[in-house]
Amino acid sequence: MAREILFDPMFPLWLIFGLAGVALVLCVLAALRGLPGWWLRALSVVALALALADPSLQTEEREPLSDILLLAVDESASQGLSDRPAQTEAALADLTQQAEADGLDLRVTRVGDAEGDGGTQVMTALSALLAEVPRDRVAGAVVISDGQIHDADLAPDLPAPLHLLRTGRDTDWDRRLIVSNAPAFAILDEEFTITLRIEDQGAVPAALGEEAEVIIAVDGGQPRAYLIPVGEDLDLPVTLPHGGLNVIEFRVPQAEGELTDRNNAAVIQINGVRDRLQVLLVSGEPHPGQRTWRNLLKADSSVDLVHFTILRPPGKQDGVRQDELSLIAFPTRELFFDKIDEFDLIIFDRYQRRGILPSIYLENVRSYVDRGGALLVAAGPDFASADSIYRSPLAPILPGEPTAIVMEEPYTPTVSDLGAKHPVTEGLPDGYGLDGAPWGRWFRQIQLAAGDQADVVMTGVEAEPLLILDRVKAGRVALLGSDHVWLWDRGYEGGGPQAELLRRLAHWLMAEPELEEEALIAAAIGQEVTVTRRTLGDAPETVTVTSPDGTEQVLPLTEEAPGRFTARFVGEMQGLYRLTEGARQAVIGLGPAAPREFVETIATDAPLASAVEARRGGSVALEDGAPDLRQVREGRAAAGRGWIGWTPRNAYLTADVRVTSLVPAWMFLLLAAGLATLAWLREGRS
Repeated sequence: MAREILFDPMFPLWLIFGLAGVALVLCVLAALRGLPGWWLRALSVVALALALADPSLQTEEREPLSDILLLAVDESASQGLSDRPAQTEAALADLTQQAEADGLDLRVTRVGDAEGDGGTQVMTALSALLAEVPRDRVAGAVVISDGQIHDADLAPDLPAPLHLLRTGRDTDWDRRLIVSNAPAFAILDEEFTITLRIEDQGAVPAALGEEAEVIIAVDGGQPRAYLIPVGEDLDLPVTLPHGGLNVIEFRVPQAEGELTDRNNAAVIQINGVRDRLQVLLVSGEPHPGQRTWRNLLKADSSVDLVHFTILRPPGKQDGVRQDELSLIAFPTRELFFDKIDEFDLIIFDRYQRRGILPSIYLENVRSYVDRGGALLVAAGPDFASADSIYRSPLAPILPGEPTAIVMEEPYTPTVSDLGAKHPVTEGLPDGYGLDGAPWGRWFRQIQLAAGDQADVVMTGVEAEPLLILDRVKAGRVALLGSDHVWLWDRGYEGGGPQAELLRRLAHWLMAEPELEEEALIAAAIGQEVTVTRRTLGDAPETVTVTSPDGTEQVLPLTEEAPGRFTARFVGEMQGLYRLTEGARQAVIGLGPAAPREFVETIATDAPLASAVEARRGGSVALEDGAPDLRQVREGRAAAGRGWIGWTPRNAYLTADVRVTSLVPAWMFLLLAAGLATLAWLREGRS
């Protein structure tokens, strides 16, 4: 029950107070003049002012409300280390029991890992909880956490103390691997530097040495181990082994007693790009198709093209003297002997033996392919002649042998059954041709006998091999058995996908990873991972996925297209996932390999120290036992040894309100009139 006097004035208070003030001044003047009734007149003015103010008595019936204690429980990934979950649940149970005993209304919010790599957003959750309750009932706030809070600067403006109940132990220690300066792109064959650092945190055992082992693996291949000093930056020179995506994994073996190995690994993905593609194109004679090759290669600004066309063979007899010719001599020795290894791709376009390239130079081309070079032969009628380039030292590496038959008849190039699986020809766009034909027709084909190990990916007349691919030791060779690809370029009968076909062909020859026939690939959108297994052989059945915490799951593969099998899964945690299918391996990182939760794993008071101190709270280590909960007055220190405090707010709910007039207005008027009359009578007697 609460009572309060209220006023409901008939006129504005300023007017009432103004008139009363003037009247009282007159009373004072009367007193100065010696009038004996001045005090009665003053009382009459007061009574009149009270009548105009209309005083009332307000009576409230109040129901007291319980004070609210806010509790944020950190359940992020770092809170799952060691015995922190048990400490958390024990502290929660004890705090709940004490809050009930004190009549506190305990409001609990549990905070997991934030989306992406946001870490632990406890203060954001506490602010949301504070917004849901009446502010004048909040008696305190408690956070149960290891202290590794990543939004500590967003602590809400609490009207009561803030406390931290810290999990973890003073003996905890951890080791982590830090990889920095890793670029997203790097030039092939150019060295760049990645900085490695192994860092120990917490109560590190004295028995640990000053060096630690780091294991490095590229694209899931054979790992290699190295010893590096602990606590020092190490600049590691790296040269990418191939173009496209290069996945480099760094891992430090888990040491005995450390909190977790989730921060002992890092994976970086670097796209290898060629600085300049060096291509050598040798055309045996001018013909309509050579412009197609030239336009394709020159369309890419990153391609340095060296193109030679043999306009006047040595045996040509036209009566023109050599010193009167303006043709450039073919620099055979420089190209095929001194600088051959500088080229990424060599193309022979309708080239035939005319004595321009001695056998030793062609032998050098074969050695270039054996060492990992790329060779493309675009065959015309010359390939079926006695002067064919096949009848040279290149014969052992060419994937097809000419039968000396040139087929001159219309046909539509067709992707073979094997070609439907091969990345060079799978899914080539159609719809170019006339009358519903997929592509326009060609009119010439060289009959070829494909090698036993070669892949026939396109066929022509009567299913004869048209495009043959093969691997030769470390290199790759392609043979196109027609010189009519230019018809597609000119749009004859609608044309065809010559640009896409030749682009894929050139990139396959240069061993671009995205065009590998046998590959295990993983790609992620958010936390959803798509696993793709590409093969020319038998259908694979399953792929094994190893999560960052070491658990495994087996996924069945489903054929989505010829030679392409896929599976999908959702990664529940951030980190490095390993995929295995037979002898093939791949890795993919969801978020960083060491998420923000595991960058700092040692329990600490530091992040929340300023927020706790500003609100007169305290930090208590739970390894020493749960603290007592005590009531403290507002403005006093709310924490001490083994206890934390809450401030009573004395909030209430008004159940009923009654307003009663203290004295009727007519009684005040009657009293004022009587006092004025007494003053007049007394002064009259005088």
